[in-house]
Amino acid sequence: MPAKYSELASQLKRLIRANLDKDPSEPFRLPTESALCQTYNVSRQTVRKALSVLEEEHLIEKRQGSGSYAVDRRSKNGANQIAILVQSNTEYIYPRLLADLCGTLQGHGYAWIVYVTDCSISREREILEFLLKNPVCGILSEGCKTAAPTPNHDLYRCLAQRGTSILFFGGEYSNLPEFPSVRNDHYEGGYQLGRYLVSLGHQKIGGIFQADEAQGTEQCFGLLCALRDAQLLRCEQYICRFDTPQLTALRKEQDIRFLSRFLTAQLKDATAVVCCNDEIAYWLIKELTLRNIRIPDEISIVCFGSSYLSSLSSIQVSSLSHVAPSTQKGYETSAAETIIKQIRGTPVYSQKFPWQLTVGHSSGPPPI
Repeated sequence: MPAKYSELASQLKRLIRANLDKDPSEPFRLPTESALCQTYNVSRQTVRKALSVLEEEHLIEKRQGSGSYAVDRRSKNGANQIAILVQSNTEYIYPRLLADLCGTLQGHGYAWIVYVTDCSISREREILEFLLKNPVCGILSEGCKTAAPTPNHDLYRCLAQRGTSILFFGGEYSNLPEFPSVRNDHYEGGYQLGRYLVSLGHQKIGGIFQADEAQGTEQCFGLLCALRDAQLLRCEQYICRFDTPQLTALRKEQDIRFLSRFLTAQLKDATAVVCCNDEIAYWLIKELTLRNIRIPDEISIVCFGSSYLSSLSSIQVSSLSHVAPSTQKGYETSAAETIIKQIRGTPVYSQKFPWQLTVGHSSGPPPI
């Protein structure tokens, strides 16, 4: 079940939307914290966390001594509005992603609206059809199930022909090569983590990757190439793959049965595991701890990404960071800057960001 504050945030979004639709000329002030506590039967802490979520997403602004007011991000005709298509709105990565994207767009005078595809191709199609009828000046799309070509290529191309700028971020579709993308270099990251584990002396290196997303296949390919160069391709037997339904079950129901099966089967003899993100690493470490398997004494864990889950883990995980050390920017900020250039007529090109490895306490030499 979603957290209480997340449910309250969703209810407040509906309240804001209804009031803006009723009279967009009048600023809408949210009820006081005390009134929200009473109306929704929740604690003040829950109310404050919900309001913080709305503030992070730039849906409200707090005015000292006056209260919280809704921010009307809608434009009159889409002339300065950008649609953002994301796979999920879970708290794992969504708040930070939106903060980086929307903060940059707002700073350049653009409005935005977020659409959640739930990693569903049919839902993505519904959103694109809606945008054909309700034009915007630009679309930032995360894509969904990007390991395969998209059947929605016709709608993306139709939108582009009508003058909508389109940029993919995080992932891209192989059958839409004409559209630029901004993302991390997942092949390079997989290779980097593989070489790091080899340098520690590991010879039984496994991995857990998402099979229906292009970034998962690229991460796996990078790791396998590192193992090939170290004459360790026999580690192929330790590679595990999952798909979107299993990830959805993990996020909504904390269902980690697929990770338990991996540990019992493919990863039984592995001394190190590369995880496709720190969400998978977090739950894997919890399961290993329950099994009294010591990290890194008996098994090393490394991963891509460093969300808030990294700080919640019982051990600091060795991980690759999204942020480029030279600019201190993640690909999300660059994606927002790139779509703005594209809208304004500046030629733009695809970008791949390198990773920065931070060594924590979850990795070390293999057991003797």
